[in-house]
Amino acid sequence: MILVAGGAGYIGSHVNQMLQKQGYETIVLDNLVYGHKEAVKQGILEIGSLGDTARLEEIFEQYPIEAVFHFAAYAYVGESVKDPGKYYNNNVVNTLHLLDVMARHGVNMIVFSSTCATYGVPEQIPIVEEMEQRPINPYGASKLMIERILSDYHNAYGVHYCCLRYFNAAGADPAGEIGESHTPETHLIPLILMAAAGDRENIRVFGTDYPTRDGSCIRDYIHVTDLADAHIKAMDYLKRGGKSACFNLGNGVGHSVLEVIEAARKVTGREIPVILDERRPGDPPALVGSAKKAEKELGWIPRYGDINTIVSHAWNWYCNRKY
Repeated sequence: MILVAGGAGYIGSHVNQMLQKQGYETIVLDNLVYGHKEAVKQGILEIGSLGDTARLEEIFEQYPIEAVFHFAAYAYVGESVKDPGKYYNNNVVNTLHLLDVMARHGVNMIVFSSTCATYGVPEQIPIVEEMEQRPINPYGASKLMIERILSDYHNAYGVHYCCLRYFNAAGADPAGEIGESHTPETHLIPLILMAAAGDRENIRVFGTDYPTRDGSCIRDYIHVTDLADAHIKAMDYLKRGGKSACFNLGNGVGHSVLEVIEAARKVTGREIPVILDERRPGDPPALVGSAKKAEKELGWIPRYGDINTIVSHAWNWYCNRKY
């Protein structure tokens, strides 16, 4: 059986869904602080926190777990700056609890949800895995700490891992069963679609004077279904004896904020009011990743790289959302 920690969240629920479709039995562990019970449509849902060691022990004793997918983290950059202790305790300390319980029960395989935020402001584009990691906020720093912990646990205790550094997760299940829903919502595409639906007055563009083709920030948007596929391929890679490693997950193509807004106008057929605002501190002009390593070693090739497709699946989910 596979344990999906944080499996009621956005990305975790899509991975759980794909694991089920491929015939795996899953246990989803989530405290439902940010996750949605309704997103866990298959598998066993166990409510609990990684911070509760007794609860973890109970789950590992009850189920024959062979591998772990780890999505259980706080992920609001601004909040991490204001309250770093919350992030280091939840993201880092709780991961140590998980790893120690795994070790006690002989489970030595983990696929970890990392982030391109570990790179900070890149010196060049596209970003490759060998580039220096210099996170500029506690959220990115917490993820980098976990990457280093996994490396140390690998060397000391034989834990086999893949760290997947993904760029901007976006889109929704193509069939519309599950999708993206955060409270508060901070991701660009859902915010744009909320404006398109009339559920918010406008979309704010923070910065139009960046050294980019239209002055707005450029990001690499990766479809959540493609991310799910990469996680399962990473597990299969480890099962084949693949070397523990970190991989970027992106399309290698960047789209500016203004371009994403225009794509949403095209997909929805709606006018989307825009307010041009000042830059936010800490926003790099461009973040685009090279996924050649994942393609070569994991055999992973994104299927839904087109921004219009990504927005279309997100819009379909938003119009028919169930939670």
